[in-house]
Amino acid sequence: MDLKFEVSARISRPVSEVFEAVVNPEKLSGYFTTGGAKGRLETGATVTWDFHDYPGAFPVHVVEVEKDKRIILKWGEDNDRNGQVETMVTMRFEPTDDNRTIVTIAEEGWPMTDQGLKNSYGNCMGWSQMLCAMKAWIEHGLNLRDGMYK
Repeated sequence: MDLKFEVSARISRPVSEVFEAVVNPEKLSGYFTTGGAKGRLETGATVTWDFHDYPGAFPVHVVEVEKDKRIILKWGEDNDRNGQVETMVTMRFEPTDDNRTIVTIAEEGWPMTDQGLKNSYGNCMGWSQMLCAMKAWIEHGLNLRDGMYK
């Protein structure tokens, strides 16, 4: 069994607006990266994301960006048994007939260990929170994560 998951949400905005809210570091910092994001998500780039609930900024390697359709990222986390573990994140953006966007985020690549399982659950929670926070921020201008981790 592979450790992987997929979460999704419908955002009541056009694909181009939702996609830009992810690739633009200023916008991403407005609702998700509580410690800030540095660098635009572009194919081949390495950017940094910082979260108040995670110690220190860390690199995010951008594997591929297909405008308004898909973003593929690789990032690592510490694993007490295997050292640095790199997982792959795929974000897909699909327009709906009523001018909304379905955002789907999948992540995979953890080892089949107790720590790998724990880390995958933590990231599943984080991406679910990201989708909720993005929806509230884009649709209503609310930052759900403000003060959540300080």
